[in-house]
Amino acid sequence: MLNQSLSKKRKGFAVLMKALMLLSAGLTAALVLFLLLYVLGKGVPGITWELLSTNPSYLTERIGILPDILNTVYIVLATLVIVLPLGVGAAIYLTEYASNKKVVGVIEYAAETLSGIPSIIYGLVGMLLFSNSMGTCLMAGALTLVIMNLPTIMRTTQESLKTVPQSYREGAFGLGAGKWRVVRTVVLPGCVDGVITGCILSVGRILGESAALLFTAGFAHAVNGIIDGLAAPGATLTVALYVYAKEQGEFGVAFAIAAILMVLTVVINFAATLVQKYFAKRRSL
Repeated sequence: MLNQSLSKKRKGFAVLMKALMLLSAGLTAALVLFLLLYVLGKGVPGITWELLSTNPSYLTERIGILPDILNTVYIVLATLVIVLPLGVGAAIYLTEYASNKKVVGVIEYAAETLSGIPSIIYGLVGMLLFSNSMGTCLMAGALTLVIMNLPTIMRTTQESLKTVPQSYREGAFGLGAGKWRVVRTVVLPGCVDGVITGCILSVGRILGESAALLFTAGFAHAVNGIIDGLAAPGATLTVALYVYAKEQGEFGVAFAIAAILMVLTVVINFAATLVQKYFAKRRSL
């Protein structure tokens, strides 16, 4: 009788926990779905070709986000060009070359701490370090985003490097290959999915960042080439969303920009999933 009573209690507890987990999953999915439908429902009707392809004009009261789209592309490219070599290089050194485990542990702890710092603090530091020396411009914002995204690139690459079997390295060493040749021809091809995934996740964070850029990149809405654009102040899509919603009260335009950013976020996450599945399938062949 005692065993039957304990068995019923365990079954009841298991059913209760399963119901709570299903409820949690359902609430999470419902919240995400509601957010997507609400933002897209409010924003998609406001997305027009004129909005996407023109400059804002205060004389004719025309609103266009072409400069903001270009500024977003410029700052994404500038950030990735700098942060990818730094992050991947740091991960390779810490995983493949560094022999002092205490130093490696301190650097990894510092990287994890950096990833948890609020972005507004990065903006303040970026303003003091970069904006004061080169002025308020997209390049100052890009350098601030480099510091923000460096831990993401480094940690994702590190974890991918650790998944490469040690036997691959030993086999290459046994054939007479040097350290760098082993890293370049054996280790890196085996973890390229982690590098690409980290890059995609960084793009998502760059697209969604506004607090740091408010301090460093500015609010200008002017069309420039990539060289002139990086040297001039400019608003990205997220900063433009803030300006139109908070400063000008143009909530229709703000929701249109939010819908664009929402679609880009979904596409980026979907692309990261596809990349992981593609390389996982290649490794299993």
